[in-house]
Amino acid sequence: MFVSETVNVVQNLHSDDPQQRELLRVCHIGRAQGLKGEVTVRTFTDEPEERFAPGAQLFTRDGRTVFTVQRARTMNNRWIVKFEGIDDRTAAESINGTDLYCEAEDLETMMEDDLWYAKDLIGLEARITQDSMVGYPAGLVVGKVVDVLDGPQWLLKIRLANPPIDEQTGEPGERTALVPFVEQLVPEIDPEERYLTLDPPQGLIPGL
Repeated sequence: MFVSETVNVVQNLHSDDPQQRELLRVCHIGRAQGLKGEVTVRTFTDEPEERFAPGAQLFTRDGRTVFTVQRARTMNNRWIVKFEGIDDRTAAESINGTDLYCEAEDLETMMEDDLWYAKDLIGLEARITQDSMVGYPAGLVVGKVVDVLDGPQWLLKIRLANPPIDEQTGEPGERTALVPFVEQLVPEIDPEERYLTLDPPQGLIPGL
């Protein structure tokens, strides 16, 4: 269903443009690499080969500065990019810390490619899927997605509908659960009906 196990969830970001273009963050520029203007980048995309292809254009959040990729390569599982006009180490160091974006696709296209915006997941009801791997009741409401946490592994933060009760205090214990956003655990997403399904292993969801 998804492009890969680490799904490319994108943040709901906007430029200062009056039309409020929706953007997705592609990378964060890091340190200069060598003396010829190359920089290391931290990627936030499942399509780095496309985003860093020669001629590809990325821009700052306000849209006022455009960076055109001249070339890119990988070394030790890191992407190293050379942008046009960044031709020496001094220039490369001057853009350290810059986040670069591209215009986001519309939701219909994203759904076809099994990509999702964080804003389209937040607020969805989380239910147990049919034929749960550990036999949880199908359709059981687990809670609601309240956040999407990025990182090496994207996580759905779910506010639990029925948090477990602490035996010592008699009060609700853990009120949220973190679910890795991978196809095996999140087999279905229906943004129109405002729900997604979960197939969690035992112990992942407190109280189940």
